Amino acid sequence: MFKVLWVFSLLAVLVVFMYVYASLPVKIVVNESVQFPTVAKEAFFYTMLALLAISNTLVFLVSRIFPDKAQDFKAWIYGLIMLTNLFFIIGLSFVSLYNSGEKYDYPRLGIIIYGSLALMGLWILAWPIYRVGQKILNKQPV
Repeated sequence: MFKVLWVFSLLAVLVVFMYVYASLPVKIVVNESVQFPTVAKEAFFYTMLALLAISNTLVFLVSRIFPDKAQDFKAWIYGLIMLTNLFFIIGLSFVSLYNSGEKYDYPRLGIIIYGSLALMGLWILAWPIYRVGQKILNKQPV
């Protein structure tokens, strides 16, 4: 189940990535300050491509390293990478919106960006809690 959802999240992040890349200007504004520091469109493309490749390759590494009996951990990794892809989708959409030149109330997006990071944090904390729960429930009485 998680594997299918991960594949859909990978396809979604790639579609959003290509759409955002096509709509970006040649110089991308990354910070609002006096000098407006910019990044070249190609540098942004290859940096994001590397981040996406590294994060999604973890799924393949985990499936090769761990045996078939570690299905719970594999499902957790799929979920973590899905949430990472969700964060990338939200981040790419924000960069596209920020560089579009349209007027928008940017602080309203903060809750979405931080919400996706909070979801990732909760997912990361869920694994140790799950493992402790498994150890407690699987203890044999003396």
